[in-house]
Amino acid sequence: MPQPDRSARYPRLAGRYALVTGASQGIGRAIAIRFAEEGANVAINFVGASTGADETLALVRAASTRNGHDERQHLVLHADIGVEADIVAMFEALLKQWPRLDCLVNNAGFQRESATESLDVETYRRIIEVNLNGAVLCAQQALAHFVKRGGGGTIVNCSSVHQIIPKPGYLAYSISKGAMSNLTRTLALEFADRGIRVNAVGPGAIDTPINAAWTGDPTKRAVVESHIPLGRVGTAEEIAGVFAFLASDEASYITGQTIFACGGLTLFGEFRENWAS
Repeated sequence: MPQPDRSARYPRLAGRYALVTGASQGIGRAIAIRFAEEGANVAINFVGASTGADETLALVRAASTRNGHDERQHLVLHADIGVEADIVAMFEALLKQWPRLDCLVNNAGFQRESATESLDVETYRRIIEVNLNGAVLCAQQALAHFVKRGGGGTIVNCSSVHQIIPKPGYLAYSISKGAMSNLTRTLALEFADRGIRVNAVGPGAIDTPINAAWTGDPTKRAVVESHIPLGRVGTAEEIAGVFAFLASDEASYITGQTIFACGGLTLFGEFRENWAS
């Protein structure tokens, strides 16, 4: 769908320092760009080859320049979010280059389809390590910094509609996103009295590389869209807008919540007709 002109947007994140994990493509890249548009200094985390992260950095810098934020200090940081030592080293490097961190976006994650009875245990462990344990360890590092420096902070976790909707054939992914709800709620409650807010976004079917198996196939895409009450797949830019809102002071009285940006998938659209009663 056509995207609105955001050139005149009020810079809700002006001067803030935000780390986005898994920002070399997809929703993570869109979040990094949106935060830069809104005035933030953005740290782009990636794993593997740096090509995607470098592309994100160029887009982030362009967004900053386009919106009059040329002086921002954007960074690219390599770290495997499934490895604790990498996370610790990433935060150490970040805080050597930046005066502080204001917002953590736990976005890194992946999925892999497999029948549960033949699920490779190492693959299962890897998904849990990246999607869930990595988010916990990144949050731990950010929270320790927020508490030490005082003044609060924000964490926004990338969950999924599969936080509440089962996804057969994707057991590890479903478990990781189901756990994201209580991770978000528990941290929000534990740190609320220190001015730290923790929320999550639950995307639905979004046109990103993680969904490339069906987004580019008109037949498969039509099947997916037939189950979405709004009748279309979402864009990464639409999801990024929800992250920017939750990271901003406009959401200053919101904590412990998951906002489902899913075109109505969590409304159980199959019940539009009262076939069950």
